[in-house]
Amino acid sequence: MKVEEFDYHLPEELIAQKPLPKRDESRLMVLNPQENTIEENVFKNLKDHLDPGDMIIMNNSRVIPARLYGAKIPTGTEIELLLLNELAEGRWEVLVRPGRRAKKGVKINFEDILEAEVVEYTDFGGRIVEFSWNQNNYDFEEVLNQLGEMPLPPYINEKLDDPERYQTVYSKKKGSAAAPTAGLHFTDRLLEELTEYGIILDYITLHVGLGTFRPVKSEDIEDHEMHEEYAEISAATVDKIKKVKANGNKVVAVGTTVTRTLESAAQTDELSEYKGWTDIFIYPGYEFKVIDSLITNFHLPKSTLLMLVSALAGKEFVLNAYQKAVEEEYRFFSLGDAMLILNRKED
Repeated sequence: MKVEEFDYHLPEELIAQKPLPKRDESRLMVLNPQENTIEENVFKNLKDHLDPGDMIIMNNSRVIPARLYGAKIPTGTEIELLLLNELAEGRWEVLVRPGRRAKKGVKINFEDILEAEVVEYTDFGGRIVEFSWNQNNYDFEEVLNQLGEMPLPPYINEKLDDPERYQTVYSKKKGSAAAPTAGLHFTDRLLEELTEYGIILDYITLHVGLGTFRPVKSEDIEDHEMHEEYAEISAATVDKIKKVKANGNKVVAVGTTVTRTLESAAQTDELSEYKGWTDIFIYPGYEFKVIDSLITNFHLPKSTLLMLVSALAGKEFVLNAYQKAVEEEYRFFSLGDAMLILNRKED
């Protein structure tokens, strides 16, 4: 299957640059692959499409100020780091720009507070760096909060007035280099309303890293390798999922990160507690083992995220829906509108 099959035309003006004033007033496109229907609604009316006893599972990872700007020692050349995965205390896997300036042994200074040394190369073009800093009773998190910036995607051209708008209201566990953006539409009040309606809410953790947003550079999607990301699902959550399914209700994943975590936890004979790294790549032909429905945003052309959505709802159906979204001027990507896929496609 070719990457080009997942391309579509998107006018640049439809890429959302700012979040809406109210999170849950984003538009909601509702796809039902089994009935071949597309409806339109508003996100705050999400429960219109769900039944009491259904389960919504969200990613509670929180974005860290993962972008650092420093100067190469001794030349002063500017170097940018994006923190991806913490491998040990003070030791991180990072992306570096420009990479040619960050050879093994290079040291980078950050405002005379923090220093990084490049110690290894990674298979994905990144680096392993070791940080050191003047302790003064500060831990690395405090240093990062002082020096780091929120790592907004490159297609967002200006900083947010309120950085919390790039966090979900339920974010809790720090560690992501990008937000699990499907969850940005939820408000505390909407979560309360869903609970009152009888929806079961629960959480997993996947720290968003390179695997989620790394572009597919191979011509055939089968040749693409996902980058590992850390994920957790508890035994208690697994038990709830099994009960929901036994009762004939839907498991609704909020975003591709939740989908990948749940499906990773079901790669053995049955769904079970999971804690570790995952590089699962879901594209058309994949047989879903856990999720029934998906809440997601509108994704970049030729991305692994669009491929995952296409696996759930059918490639042609999804691309037709994207064309409709373009024609009706939906807001695209991280800060844009939402899509709900009901009742995954059955062959």
